[in-house]
Amino acid sequence: MRRSPALLINTAEIDLWPGGLLRARSSADARALARAQWVLRRKRDGRYLAVATPHGVLPLVPRLMREPGIEEALDALDRQLLDRRRGSAPDAVLPLSGLQQRLETLGIDADAYEAATGLALEAEPAQLHLAGFDRYRRPLWLQRDAARSWQRLRARAAADGIALDAISGYRSHDYQLGIFARKRNRGLSVEEILKVNAAPGYSEHHSGYALDIGTPGEPPAEESFESTAAFAWLAEHAGRFGFQLSYPRDNPHGIVYEPWHWCWRHPTP
Repeated sequence: MRRSPALLINTAEIDLWPGGLLRARSSADARALARAQWVLRRKRDGRYLAVATPHGVLPLVPRLMREPGIEEALDALDRQLLDRRRGSAPDAVLPLSGLQQRLETLGIDADAYEAATGLALEAEPAQLHLAGFDRYRRPLWLQRDAARSWQRLRARAAADGIALDAISGYRSHDYQLGIFARKRNRGLSVEEILKVNAAPGYSEHHSGYALDIGTPGEPPAEESFESTAAFAWLAEHAGRFGFQLSYPRDNPHGIVYEPWHWCWRHPTP
């Protein structure tokens, strides 16, 4: 079987994972995933919808062609295969249409939120690159430049005796919406959630350029990371690899201090 590239093909409602990266959840899944070059996965809940094999698309759910977003996903797969044969893969982002309505459903006024925080909507990339695996052995997806820079940064840190690991990278709008849904189900108000979580669509993680960084033995996403040798190394060297600390103390966005959250922009001399 021809091996799939280490890319995540992204559409508004369905993402397409290269074969070999997702875990089977049943014996039927295992048989299908063993043949898959691509797995079509519903972003809202992670349900596996179909696999693309060298011989065609194998549905894993009834009435696959009625699944919202399926035609867009199959078109994106066709475009990726064509781009691969041509030797090019154009950079693109997904449209933000539809997100506004979902924010309104949560009771979030986008204009007021942007004015209060200075944050802007972050579009999701149409493609993401595999940057390795995070602390929990999950695939780490980032934009191409960020993925390459993270791998170089981590290797350089290791050469200096500093162990770095990724806690998380790209997150979809659906992922962030899921955080809000779960916290609201626990009785928290939207206002309470916004004190610790960016509104869906406004997290830098949506862009594919941001990642949370940790070091072995240190709990993830805790302010105590600031006291580690790993943070000291990042503060001195990360800029040369294009990564900057997004939310220092007293940042203008009103976001709590996050010494673990770094975003790729451009390398500094």
